[in-house]
Amino acid sequence: MDTRQWRDTIAAAQDGDRRALDELVEGWLPLVYNIVGRALNGHADVDDVVQETMLRAVGNLGSLRDPDSFRSWLVAIAMRQIRDRARRRTPAPLDESAAREAADFAELTVLRLQLEGQRREVAEAVRWLDDEDRQLLSLWWLEVAGELTRRELAAAVGISRQHAAVRVQRMKERLETSRGIVRALDGACPDLRELTARWNGRPDSVWRKRLARHIRGCGYCGDTRESVVPAERLLVGIALVPVPVGFTLSLALGSKTAAAATVASVSWSAKVMGALTQPVVAATAGATIVAGGAYVVTQQPDAPAPRVAVSPTAASTHRPPSLLPTPPPSPSPSPSPSAIPAKTVLYGSVVDAVDRAPDPDTPPAALPHRPETGISSTGGAHAVLNHRGDAVTLTGEGYVLVRWQISPQYRPGSLVPPSWTGLDGKLFHVASGGGRRMDDSVSATDSSATGMGSATTGYAVLPAGTQQMWQNEYFYLDGSVTLTVNERGADYGLSVFPSTWDAAEKDITTGPAQGAERYGLVRDTGKDDTPVPQYVTRSTPADPATVAQKSRV
Repeated sequence: MDTRQWRDTIAAAQDGDRRALDELVEGWLPLVYNIVGRALNGHADVDDVVQETMLRAVGNLGSLRDPDSFRSWLVAIAMRQIRDRARRRTPAPLDESAAREAADFAELTVLRLQLEGQRREVAEAVRWLDDEDRQLLSLWWLEVAGELTRRELAAAVGISRQHAAVRVQRMKERLETSRGIVRALDGACPDLRELTARWNGRPDSVWRKRLARHIRGCGYCGDTRESVVPAERLLVGIALVPVPVGFTLSLALGSKTAAAATVASVSWSAKVMGALTQPVVAATAGATIVAGGAYVVTQQPDAPAPRVAVSPTAASTHRPPSLLPTPPPSPSPSPSPSAIPAKTVLYGSVVDAVDRAPDPDTPPAALPHRPETGISSTGGAHAVLNHRGDAVTLTGEGYVLVRWQISPQYRPGSLVPPSWTGLDGKLFHVASGGGRRMDDSVSATDSSATGMGSATTGYAVLPAGTQQMWQNEYFYLDGSVTLTVNERGADYGLSVFPSTWDAAEKDITTGPAQGAERYGLVRDTGKDDTPVPQYVTRSTPADPATVAQKSRV
């Protein structure tokens, strides 16, 4: 379901449409369940807190003024319920059943997502965190997985983004300490066995400190023979833990809200629960694939939509469709930006088209040299945007390089492109380079694949009507604009560099090398009929992913 449809669904639910309310609660239940489940580490109170969160959300839906803020609003309600539960809870004697409860969500994450190796280690390390760290990690995990933005994380915790960055960094340090403990306990250190002889097997902060102190001074436990992958790289692409079979949400509503007017209760049938609990295949760890690597054909004009067939060994995840928003349907294909129509099209026109690549041996046209006094970037000379919500603001007059990296082995699926927002001035898409277009075949003889990627790594597929990107895309800016990653389906990252005309010209005029590379493509005519990027707008929406699949300036 796209953003516009979500707005309509929320509005209908506020007006008392039972079907819309059912759809709303069904779509967002898995997200709430994962936040609460990780924050409480599988405690028996998880079901009650999820129930209370959804009840309060439905009961107060009529007070929500901005549908675009529904997700952050819902997450904030969940976090308040988690904190309220912690304040109400009275300490109780620890017993074996409490120890088993505390391990439930970590075990569920490992078993349902089929985690192995260091991913399994991260899930098990969560047991060693304090309540406050687990609450923050429940949000950070979903931020890294592409389900939340840093802005939504900070709002849910009730702190600034700067403070959130500090809190997350400290939590990550304690998580890494806990990973070391999990690793050491799987080892055969005799001193560690002696130290833990009196341990009851239940993770807590006291034993975390004792074991961490031992590991720091132990040559055996501190000797990591395997390269330790940062937690954020391991968590990228991990799907939401499916809601367990048999979980029933029953919301008994009053008549205080518009939504409650025609709804007495909401409960899930066995069919709905079955859809939410299909087996999950977790993405496997691996190095990021550079965009210029093994990528193959995507959809061409007037061609049928590509079928994405991922092999059983490929990286894949299962999520409710409602948690993977896709851009609205694109307009009908228009002429290729590389072939400007005879009629002059002034700056600000829509340029949304699927264009065909020129022959690799065809040298590009001359790249007009526009004035360049320099570009400043909030991300510095090399901004790296890896997660949904990451953004960089560019200001000045000159050239900008956006370099693509796509990682279908972490999270395959439909690729939701980035958007340019808050444009003040002019922004042109002037050239494409990097030696390869993303729909170039893996080899000269391979023309059968239909997505960017392969059967062993997984596929990334562009939405219908999207102009195919190259490894390096060059833009010219005169003013200021913000570029935001809208990653939701396939995993990708962007590197953004202030550049120069000389660098762009050198890149696109580099000739083919052994048939594996191609010349670049010049799109700049030197006039105001040069294409603008897709998904550009002068407005600054709350969520840049709501920018329609249509260039608006």
